[in-house]
Amino acid sequence: MINYMSSKKLNIKALLNLPQANIEVAVDAWVRTKRQSKNVAFLALNDGSTIHNLQAVVDVDDQIESILDRIHTGASVHVEGILIPSEGKGQSYELKTTTIHIWGEANPDEYPLQPKKHSLEFLREIAHLRFRSNLFGAVTRIRHAMIFAIHNYFNQNGFYNVHTPIITASDAEGAGEMFQVTTLDLNNLPKTEDGSIDYSKDFFGKSANLTVSGQLEAELAAMALSKVYTFGPTFRAENSNTSRHLAEFWMIEPEVAFADINDDMDLAEGLLKYCVQYALDHCNDDLQFLSERIIAEEKSLPEKDRSMELIEKLKMVVDNDFVRITYTEAIDILKNSNPNKKKKFNYIIEAWGADLQSEHERYLVEKHFQKPVILTDYPKEIKAFYMKLNEDNQTVRAMDILFPGIGEIVGGSQREEDYEKLVGRMREMHIPEKEMSWYLDTRKFGSAPHAGFGLGFERLLLFVTGMGNVRDVIAFPRTPKNCEF
Repeated sequence: MINYMSSKKLNIKALLNLPQANIEVAVDAWVRTKRQSKNVAFLALNDGSTIHNLQAVVDVDDQIESILDRIHTGASVHVEGILIPSEGKGQSYELKTTTIHIWGEANPDEYPLQPKKHSLEFLREIAHLRFRSNLFGAVTRIRHAMIFAIHNYFNQNGFYNVHTPIITASDAEGAGEMFQVTTLDLNNLPKTEDGSIDYSKDFFGKSANLTVSGQLEAELAAMALSKVYTFGPTFRAENSNTSRHLAEFWMIEPEVAFADINDDMDLAEGLLKYCVQYALDHCNDDLQFLSERIIAEEKSLPEKDRSMELIEKLKMVVDNDFVRITYTEAIDILKNSNPNKKKKFNYIIEAWGADLQSEHERYLVEKHFQKPVILTDYPKEIKAFYMKLNEDNQTVRAMDILFPGIGEIVGGSQREEDYEKLVGRMREMHIPEKEMSWYLDTRKFGSAPHAGFGLGFERLLLFVTGMGNVRDVIAFPRTPKNCEF
């Protein structure tokens, strides 16, 4: 029996980077394409380790022909042979094949991922197979690299990772758009005397939901460990079908004790630049593939409507300091902008206090400054209860980071550490003090200035990959009316 786990087996990325050829190797991979003539066959092999395929060259004889007849696009195979320099264009090596073993066949009449261009919509319908496409292989490898970069950045900067609850009884944002978690029989709900649902009979003895943020719990840890971060799934029951919204998504949320809004901005800018530079350093082949894809997709557009070249766009973030302006300054810029004066914005900016929309954020980044922008000092009415009030009692020490093509990618603030002021804000916004007593305790016992932010992981991936829809940077998107796979 052949030992298919032999020491000479390497992944394709490693093989293509070997310093020398003419050595015996073994590969396990899936067949992307097969070309065959009377005397020779060419198999394009890919094992997911790289965007590049390894070409296996097979001399056809009667014995091997019967095996080749069973091999089609999508089949998994074990191939052994001699790695030799390739005479073909765009490949350093090819595999002169001596042995082929089929792990699993793929019927060409049934396998949906044939070697042709497929629409993103079609690939979402077969999300269980789209990992095998070049596009989603590239996106998935970059997603992994960004996960590693984020943990690496915080580890190098003295942060501790904490796991915060996925099931919670609090609403960190006060938005109310939460998924409920219950074990109650929905066909026979227990009721109280006044006719409302009796949650004392539920699993947790109270109403519970999937979390929208790990921030509040992370603040508790920061009040003991100084620098912490969470990186976990969050959930919003928002009935929004846009290209930038998911019902289930991942958030990075650091909290830092003894820090103010300026420290917060420095940390967020440093993290974003580190991640983008990491992608440039470690994902070059995938980024080049994605860049060429975008250029091909947009070649029919007028030049003014085309995106900035992907790698150039990433370098722009790394090479420039982010512009820092106040919300008030941004409102003045937007009020006097041509799109606003000519009423081309969908939401016209008329006065201070307006809640900025994505079109306003992108105008500031892409048209006015042409680099990332950090907006600070927002009106308190449009921000969360926990944000620290400025001395004007009208604005809070909040900051949002805006990126080209994305709009808001980070939202953060200096947190209100004063007990009385925090209670006052909670009362203004009708947030129950009793249910949040545990949170208020941190302001009673050794309170300290602190700050933090949330970075939407999928929005970071949208920027780094250049993809246009957030559903294409997460393996199995959860959106309204969609919970497949």
